[in-house]
Amino acid sequence: MWRDAALVAGKDLRIEGRSRVGLSQVAPFGIVALVLFAFALGPDRQIMAKGAPGLFWVAVLFCTVLAVQRSVSVESADGARDGLRLSGIDPAGLFLGKSIAVAAQLVVLEAVLAVGVVLLYGARIEVPWLIVVSCLLGTVGLAATGTLYGALSAGIRVRETLLPLLLLPIVAPVLLAGTKIWQAAMSGGTPSDGTQWLRLLVIFDAVYVAVGVILFGPIQETA
Repeated sequence: MWRDAALVAGKDLRIEGRSRVGLSQVAPFGIVALVLFAFALGPDRQIMAKGAPGLFWVAVLFCTVLAVQRSVSVESADGARDGLRLSGIDPAGLFLGKSIAVAAQLVVLEAVLAVGVVLLYGARIEVPWLIVVSCLLGTVGLAATGTLYGALSAGIRVRETLLPLLLLPIVAPVLLAGTKIWQAAMSGGTPSDGTQWLRLLVIFDAVYVAVGVILFGPIQETA
């Protein structure tokens, strides 16, 4: 399973590295979203800093939808999805590989967006490790959930509009927990203020990774 996951992740990352879609389209989209949020909040730096945690995660969710749609579209051309099904690759390995590839892209995007939040909104991070851990855990949940629901919508012609409707309500716990953790990290309070929300992210990750490993094969067959 892990060997197949490494093969699939390497394939997807090589495709993205050659196409540069994430660098040329998804990352600029996230930055533009942050800039528009800043315009909407106005020039008051205190209000901008207060809203920074939630706006960061909203921008990450938007970028996740684009990254997952790109991951799905790669398999939709020229019967590539059927080729993967017939190749003998473990469905669980396929799920993990595609999730790892999406997660790797999201980590880079989150680093760019975090810098943008600090520069645009004047956010001051007092507990950096909380930010790092929340981003890593949130990335795992977003990648696993996005890959699972991307497979569900893969065989539908309107998947570009259906995927956000399916995905965004499901990942609301990541938005909630990530925002609370960022608020704790920026306020300089005790780490326990954020660690209780880390547990929610761990549970969310465990549930959707397990569901994806078990159900991705049947979903692929029926999609």
